[in-house]
Amino acid sequence: MLEPKVWQLTAGSAVLGLVLAAGAVALAGPWDFGQRKAERDWAAAQGRTGGAHHPGGHPGKPAPAPSAAGVLHELASPVESLSAPADLPAGLRKTLGPLLESPDLGPAPAASVVDVATGEQLFGERADRPMAPASTIKIATAVAALSALGPDHRIGTTVVTADDKAKGDDKGGDEGDSEGDDKAKGDDPTEITLVGGGDATLDRKRLRALAEDTARALRDRGVHEVAVRFDVSLYSGPREHPIGPNDNIAPVTALMNGQGRLDDSARDSFGGPAPRSGDPAGDAADVFADLLRERGLKTSGPPVMRKAPKDADRLAVTYSRPVSALVERMLTNSDNDIAESLVRQTAIKAGRPASFAGAQQAVQAELKEQNLPVGGALLRDGSGLNRHDRITSGLLTALLARAADPDRPELRPVLTGLPVAGFSGTLQGRYTDADAITGSGMIRAKTGTLTGVNSLAGTVVGPGGRLLAFAFLAEKAPGPDTAQRALDHLSAELTS
Repeated sequence: MLEPKVWQLTAGSAVLGLVLAAGAVALAGPWDFGQRKAERDWAAAQGRTGGAHHPGGHPGKPAPAPSAAGVLHELASPVESLSAPADLPAGLRKTLGPLLESPDLGPAPAASVVDVATGEQLFGERADRPMAPASTIKIATAVAALSALGPDHRIGTTVVTADDKAKGDDKGGDEGDSEGDDKAKGDDPTEITLVGGGDATLDRKRLRALAEDTARALRDRGVHEVAVRFDVSLYSGPREHPIGPNDNIAPVTALMNGQGRLDDSARDSFGGPAPRSGDPAGDAADVFADLLRERGLKTSGPPVMRKAPKDADRLAVTYSRPVSALVERMLTNSDNDIAESLVRQTAIKAGRPASFAGAQQAVQAELKEQNLPVGGALLRDGSGLNRHDRITSGLLTALLARAADPDRPELRPVLTGLPVAGFSGTLQGRYTDADAITGSGMIRAKTGTLTGVNSLAGTVVGPGGRLLAFAFLAEKAPGPDTAQRALDHLSAELTS
């Protein structure tokens, strides 16, 4: 194993190095000074992370390491010149085998390590055994959404009306109509409907812009008073996640503001547990109505839930960021609300109900269509909060390898969205122990944590400059802290 100083020297180049190690793999999406914009916006300074039972707080971060031009030069070698040592599988068995037997990982943990360039499984232990994945299931959510929707798809929230007065139509009328009748008709408020499209990132800033556009459109049509309705019919089935009311996720509705958060976390960056509203859609409609009044419109009573008419005329629309950015934010922050939104968007694209059941069917069908090893998988939700979810470590590494496939650039946000060990998201405060420090800055991985369930799946540049995908799943672990340290140690060994 190389001395820690050598690995610390490489930490500053890890984000770029893990991709260059795959040779021809070119990352898709917007870049800004070497770091993806979505990661820059949402990954840095995340204090409260979004998976189940991820504690809040601001753990100390290791000092940044200098970059190493020599390392980047070697990693930039053509893929044909990169080859894992012939004895690597035997070496992994020797190093990972004993670590996997740690009691901190429960009685029978599962593991899979794959050479991304060749697809060869270099190490496997119960790799085909379905186990509870916790939030690592979000990797499957991400692959399915990107594959079905495309990275550029955006989720819209619209305001519509079917009222003739708002359309500015001149119906003519009979010459005998009285002036009093016309006045009475003109005094009726115009009915407008805020239609939820399933955007879990809709916030007050974008609702304000939507209200501004709506008010302008209505003023142009001579409308000064409205009756506000809101439509959440895009989703079906239960709103509550099977875990019940929980600070880690809001009721799953097609319309929400700030993910239904009732504290200040909705004002800056989402992520992490927070008290949630029991009626996110109604609250969002109330905010929208308030914003309309601020812009000079009168409203007749509080918003009412009602399905928009089929012949409705669109007044205004606001769009989410592209799915590529939503995927990155979901993975970095372990955002459960975005996860449930993305699987429902996948279901809608497939023509299935946008419900827990419909999303499960759509995601599994999409992964099966991609010839991924979905045998034994049971994806009851998109977030991993459901303890009945089942996935194999072999499927997780196959998903990661597929995301690195040069022929599938649309899936690249799966890799770029993974938290960086010791730097961002749910890995910000990890890899600080002496037996895991070599992984700091070198590993990108999705965490998973439920009571008694701990998981880690991601990528690392291993011996010979090869990009490795790994997945470790543990059930009945005695404690989350010791299990996480054991998982960090396991993955750090892949750097040597």
